[in-house]
Amino acid sequence: MVPLARVPSGFHARVLAARLGSEGVVTQLRGGGVDGPYPMGAVEVLVDEPDLALARELLLVDEVESAFDDDGEGPGRVVPVSLWFALLLVLALVVQAYASAVA
Repeated sequence: MVPLARVPSGFHARVLAARLGSEGVVTQLRGGGVDGPYPMGAVEVLVDEPDLALARELLLVDEVESAFDDDGEGPGRVVPVSLWFALLLVLALVVQAYASAVA
């Protein structure tokens, strides 16, 4: 087994191992936060040497694809109609309160 990545917690290591396992890559986890109830530090993800190139390629593909995921932020974001309705209602109430206070 050769090292593939070092991740900050056992949770991250298990997610990475599951992703690689779904493609048939066998992994082994080594480190402080693998089996205990408390995170104890970084965890190293190991793979078989013949699978190292495939594992690196899978991680790279996942990273590139995640860069193009729409996370709901940026210029393509759509504001829901209910939010616009709520803002208009608040504005109408403020205008009405101001008008009744002035008169």
